[in-house]
Amino acid sequence: MERLDMAADDMREELRRKLRSNFDGRIVRKDLTKKIKEGANVPVYVLEFLLGQYCSSDDEAVIAQGVQNVKRILADNFVRPDEAQKILSQLRKNGSHTIIDMVTVRLDIKRDCFFAEFSNLGLTNVPITDEYPEKYDRLLCGGIWCIVQLEYEAEGDSSFGITDMDGQPISSKQKKQKDISPISIHKLTPIQMPHIDIEEVREGRKAFTQEEWMDVMLRSCGYEPEQLGNREKWLLLARMLPLVENNFNLCELGPRSTGKSHIYKEISPNSILVSGGQTTVANLFYNMGRKSVGLVGLWDCVAFDEVAGIKFKDKDGIQIMKDYMASGSFARGKEEKAASASMVFVGNINQSVDVLLKTSSLFDPFPPEMGTDTAFLDRLHCYIPGWEIPKFRPEHFTDDYGFITDYLAEFIRELRKEQCGDALDRYFRLGKNLNQRDTIAVRKIVGGYVKLLYPNGVFTKEQVEEILVFALEMRRRVKEQLKKLGGMEFYDVNFSYIDLDTFEEKFVSVPEQGGGKLIPDGSCNSGQVYTVSQGKSGMIGVFRLESQMLPGNGKFERTGLGSDRDCKESTNTAFNFLKANGHRISSGISTTMRDYIINYQDLQGIGMTGKLALPTLIALCSIALGRPTVSTLAVLGEISISGTILKVDELANSLQVCLDSGAKRVLLPITSAADLGTVPPELVGSFNLIFYSSAEDAVFKALGVE
Repeated sequence: MERLDMAADDMREELRRKLRSNFDGRIVRKDLTKKIKEGANVPVYVLEFLLGQYCSSDDEAVIAQGVQNVKRILADNFVRPDEAQKILSQLRKNGSHTIIDMVTVRLDIKRDCFFAEFSNLGLTNVPITDEYPEKYDRLLCGGIWCIVQLEYEAEGDSSFGITDMDGQPISSKQKKQKDISPISIHKLTPIQMPHIDIEEVREGRKAFTQEEWMDVMLRSCGYEPEQLGNREKWLLLARMLPLVENNFNLCELGPRSTGKSHIYKEISPNSILVSGGQTTVANLFYNMGRKSVGLVGLWDCVAFDEVAGIKFKDKDGIQIMKDYMASGSFARGKEEKAASASMVFVGNINQSVDVLLKTSSLFDPFPPEMGTDTAFLDRLHCYIPGWEIPKFRPEHFTDDYGFITDYLAEFIRELRKEQCGDALDRYFRLGKNLNQRDTIAVRKIVGGYVKLLYPNGVFTKEQVEEILVFALEMRRRVKEQLKKLGGMEFYDVNFSYIDLDTFEEKFVSVPEQGGGKLIPDGSCNSGQVYTVSQGKSGMIGVFRLESQMLPGNGKFERTGLGSDRDCKESTNTAFNFLKANGHRISSGISTTMRDYIINYQDLQGIGMTGKLALPTLIALCSIALGRPTVSTLAVLGEISISGTILKVDELANSLQVCLDSGAKRVLLPITSAADLGTVPPELVGSFNLIFYSSAEDAVFKALGVE
């Protein structure tokens, strides 16, 4: 055990050495961030930049001194919005003051010069020399946090070294420039990455193996990879895909406290978390009154926290969102607007996954207008199974070195400009079951992972295959749920890829779909019947009948149907048919000396079906004769009071539900044989089809009587 610990320590030390030699000044110890963050409400990326400057050492004394320096700088210079006036008064009194604030620069075309705005200080129209926006272009693109030395010039003709179009110096006392502030910028130092050298990242990446680089990326986000399994690492990394890919739609549903929204709130200054779920089209897409683009145009990633509460005040909100998610553009007023922001939906699952898979779909936490809209759900590229990620405890957060958050965010942003989805074309081809949307989704996931793990563009066939298998699974999870909600339209879920060297086709499954079949293997108890038909909601589902027989005088009781008249009439049809024709089935069936009780269960919560006459008849005969039905049997079809058999509606969808529920034998009316041409051949081939030509024939075949 000790040897293992020593080996792990050596590996960590080796990784630190590589980080220091390739990314010096770009890394920070993450436990220091936690210590100071708890006491100072400054953005993480500002804090880590300062720590990267003052605490980039292994010497504990240097680190302790550096932490004190950072705390002092924050205490003395950080501007809190409520103290803005106090700082301005100090500036006026002393003539100069140093502050930490968010600075944005704009070009005033009329005056032909640049002006700065201070976010927390509330100052606007402060003149700034051309050298700063030229040197630090991010000042013009949304602004950056800076340490700024301000000066206050109250008297005299103060020139700031800035001239107007006529070559005249702009001064605070010029009549035509009354609105120019007496405050000037003496010195400005960015405390975020003012620009990024992507070549530095590519060059530095060469020194690391795939595992090491993955650990570095996870530590940069605050996680401790040594506490995580390989699959958990891949899933956590998937959360970064919307930050590195344009127009990427991701969904993650899972238990509480698994850190679903952490990345979008804390790690990247380029993403926004919409809390509460309430939003408007004007806020999210385009405000027609102000002629200004909404969140999708201002941020790289828009994340919705708690999907259950998503609500648009406008009726057309979800339609516009669907349009945007599919094409990256939307129409408002007379023109079409394009944007590149990714959409992320995170929320909590309140039940276990097994229950959700059996009773509804994995999109159940969404509001109904989204969670049952197959057109909306089909636009989701990736579904992260949040239930596989552990609930975070203190040991899951790292104390080791990772990239400064701002550095990480900036090089990820830079990578958005590249396209790497074609990496799979070198070695593989996608199977025939993937339609255009599936292909786009898989390519986006592959491209995102390649950018995150191999920014230098060097990878092997095995590494691409590992990414591809994962990508196919993430998209198939969406497709499996669509099949459940939309039926036959989405039957092609058997995702595969073909190796271009060997032409071998490999299929990719979804782990949670494996177990938990509704129709169990092996023989059932007598009186137990499974039927597949359309429920009250219009969806096709599985219903279970369980019967009991007691000595009595021919009563027939039903439980589980509530007050539904159609269902009760259908079950009465079966009992009356048995009374009239029971002797033709078996002399051992008595409808006068016995009482029968049947319990009806709607296994998928879609509303009880009205087509219960045939399954009820089979259940009554099964319990009366003490003979179970043949194993893994699903009953399809219906009979009338006279015993006429009725064909199955939506045969293909019904058979698909039989397959998903675990049925291997299907009892089918002979009248439906003509419709088998509408069913995909691979689906027909999945069952042993048993045809019946009358109600009595159906009973015999269901009970395995030759």
